[in-house]
Amino acid sequence: KVPFRKCYIHGLVRDEKGQKMSKSKGNTIDPMILVEQYGADALRFFMAAMETQGRDINMSEARIAGYRNFATKLWNAARFGEMNECRLRSDFDETKAELAVNRWIIAKAKQATKEVTDNLNAFRFSEAANAVYQFTWGSFCDWYIETAKGRLYGAHNADRQVTQYVLVYVLTRIMALLHPFMPFITEHLWQHLPHSGETLARAPWPAADE
Repeated sequence: KVPFRKCYIHGLVRDEKGQKMSKSKGNTIDPMILVEQYGADALRFFMAAMETQGRDINMSEARIAGYRNFATKLWNAARFGEMNECRLRSDFDETKAELAVNRWIIAKAKQATKEVTDNLNAFRFSEAANAVYQFTWGSFCDWYIETAKGRLYGAHNADRQVTQYVLVYVLTRIMALLHPFMPFITEHLWQHLPHSGETLARAPWPAADE
């Protein structure tokens, strides 16, 4: 039987100066040391984000460290939701959200889903990784969560409750989109969110609906 119907050939992985790694040159890198320092998720995300078709990858420890910071940002966002008792009702209909900022982040989440899905299907791994990165860090963490604080810290009103629902709705989608790149942290955080099924790896891929 044919084991794979499609095969992707990536470029060389070079050192930071663009030189081919060689034991004789002494410029090889032990990936296990990088995993120990920055985590497997950060290294995986770096490799995906740098993988542009037809181009070699230059190792950059600074960029790997940056993606470790991204994992920390994601962790803090999930922790923020947990501290503010954010839960998602099973019958929550995101299309009925009325507040403009909630409608905006839901639309951005669906746009990011389409971008990630289309790029993965086309083997554009760097564009897929960067699409979910930009949405998670910029739109969700730096913008939506900051604006949500006022509603979440207020009284127990309707706006607070809907914000709780929307925050978990978007965060759950982020976990699914990030899972191919950062499987360890996303699985751990997903287990602390309301979800159906046993593992994130078996959860359905989010639909890129309108």
